[in-house]
Amino acid sequence: MSDVSKLVEARLRSALGEPDARAAVTFLGTGRIEVLRFLEGDIARYATLGMSAAPMTDPAAVLSDPERGPRAELLLSVRAGGADTDKVLRPLAVLAASPQVEGVVVAPGASLDVGEPLWPGAPFTSVLVAESGGLVEDLELDAPLDPVRFLPLLPMTPNEAAWKRVQGAPALEERWLRHGTDLRDPLRAAVPLNG
Repeated sequence: MSDVSKLVEARLRSALGEPDARAAVTFLGTGRIEVLRFLEGDIARYATLGMSAAPMTDPAAVLSDPERGPRAELLLSVRAGGADTDKVLRPLAVLAASPQVEGVVVAPGASLDVGEPLWPGAPFTSVLVAESGGLVEDLELDAPLDPVRFLPLLPMTPNEAAWKRVQGAPALEERWLRHGTDLRDPLRAAVPLNG
């Protein structure tokens, strides 16, 4: 595990407590990605570990810089007990490996799709990447390294994802807010998208 990953795990532990479960996945040509689970009351929080070991690189860049570039880890919070949400570990690891595998830069406002339900019976196959700085503060690293941002993921139904592509992330977030949508409900219905 890289020094960055050790610092990231320490930040996660200081913000969320001790993880009560962890799983690791290694994809061909990538580093090891772990997913840690933290239980807080009836909320299960899943955090990736290993995505930030290397900076994300713009796929259009001619050369990649091994030190400079955005770094991030992903956070997903869901209400525990309503569904088998622990099956989200592999889809989360897949999303965390996407910068290395597909050359994407994961940033707030982006949609990430796994092409299958996030967990058995989930009405969600994709997530909206939200702004960092809420649950876990950004982790500053020594120069010239960029800070690690802890990006919350908000599950989206296929209809919400399609609507977001047309209307934009702020419009979908505003609609969720206006309708009082419980984004932690693992089986919630799609927000009304008409009117």
